[in-house]
Amino acid sequence: MSLYALITVVILVVLFLTNAIRVLNEYERGVVFRLGRVIGSKGPGIILLIPLVDRMQKVSLRLVAADIPPQDVITRDNVSVKVNAVLYFRVVDPVNAIIAVEDFLYATSQLAQTTLRSICGQAELDELLSERDKINLQLQEILDRHTDPWGIKVTVVELKHIDLPQEMQRAMARQAEAERERRAKIIHAEGEYQAAERLKDAAMVLQTSPMAMQLRYLQTLREIASENNSTTIFPVPIDLITPFLKLANNADKPTNKES
Repeated sequence: MSLYALITVVILVVLFLTNAIRVLNEYERGVVFRLGRVIGSKGPGIILLIPLVDRMQKVSLRLVAADIPPQDVITRDNVSVKVNAVLYFRVVDPVNAIIAVEDFLYATSQLAQTTLRSICGQAELDELLSERDKINLQLQEILDRHTDPWGIKVTVVELKHIDLPQEMQRAMARQAEAERERRAKIIHAEGEYQAAERLKDAAMVLQTSPMAMQLRYLQTLREIASENNSTTIFPVPIDLITPFLKLANNADKPTNKES
């Protein structure tokens, strides 16, 4: 064999191996088409293809985090808001991901945007703000059901941000302030009621126990004396001066008769 023929054979072998051998990573699968027909998915590792007969298309099985752009949504109570979200999905069937849809990444993104507008438009503003877990679950279930024929599994959908108009933000701030004032008034009234109940109980105890009344009287005198006052007023119980008032009345009666 001549040198030129040997070189030609080597070149052909190199070209054949270059076109026939493919290496796939652990997270990749190759969908192989043979003369236009799918023969299955292969990988990972070394894949042998028939040049000019087989064609392979790679598919990644890793989790994809797709950002859903802000969507203009009118809620059920006619409030205009902007809502964006993040979508987590992965390919579980590489064959369907290639042959069932032209571009599964683009199709999933478009489906997520329309579903986000639809679900948020069916809810009221309070539900969007307070029941995000419920909205996320509804989005995940709907997207997973529609993308299942494409060989895609939607694992998580999370609302990221809800942009409210400035007027609505001010109205919600006023509402929150009014709610805090209402709670403060209720707590203050409850404290006044409990204090009144305790004062009533204390009055009942003092009424049934005269000695307790005297002790309270002495304690009051002690508190007054402890202050730096130049003048001290001693409250005198009415019981102490009642006998003197009776004597004064009895002394006045004969004088009236004589006159």
